[in-house]
Amino acid sequence: MEITEIRIKLMDDKESNNERLQAFCSVTFDDMFVVRDLKIIEGTKGSFVAMPSRKLTDRCTGCGCKNHLRARFCNNCGTRLNEDRAGRDADGRAKLHADIAHPINSACREFVQGAIIKAFRDEMEKSKQPGYVCRYDEIDAGDYDESYEQVINGLSSGRSDDGNFRRHAAHEPRTAHAARHTTPAETSTATTNRSAPRDSRQFGAGIFE
Repeated sequence: MEITEIRIKLMDDKESNNERLQAFCSVTFDDMFVVRDLKIIEGTKGSFVAMPSRKLTDRCTGCGCKNHLRARFCNNCGTRLNEDRAGRDADGRAKLHADIAHPINSACREFVQGAIIKAFRDEMEKSKQPGYVCRYDEIDAGDYDESYEQVINGLSSGRSDDGNFRRHAAHEPRTAHAARHTTPAETSTATTNRSAPRDSRQFGAGIFE
């Protein structure tokens, strides 16, 4: 695995309500796979990288609505929620977020974090130069061969033999399917039974008349 590009978006006091948040960044691996929205945060021992994450939620015991673990009342029914319901990590801190993408061992974390912190420091120096322009958001402007809409259209419409998808043959009508598995004798018997008068003593007689 090789990191082929890192893009940094420096933050200032006007853009962030969190004074510890120094930058956002995106990391490209092997010129093929991009992970966005990593955060560079100022810690007590220096800057560190926080992986992209989502807020953890749980369900209200009253109505079943999802609420963030910091919520004190249900957003749907107003029921008071247990404020100490979040799980705890090894240091006893409440676990309020879960990483979406992250390294699975310390060696990988050090490799990724080291490259990002170096790129962050380089970006800080570049930002001091006249005419500096941030390249972080350029990743949305034509870096992909296909747009999201094109991929979805390809999935829904099928692709030719040189593509990845093939359209499944249409199913035959139910009547034709049933006819293949019905013998002439069974068909004759079923027709006779439908046309014969219903015995009033039979179970359910009169329901469909």
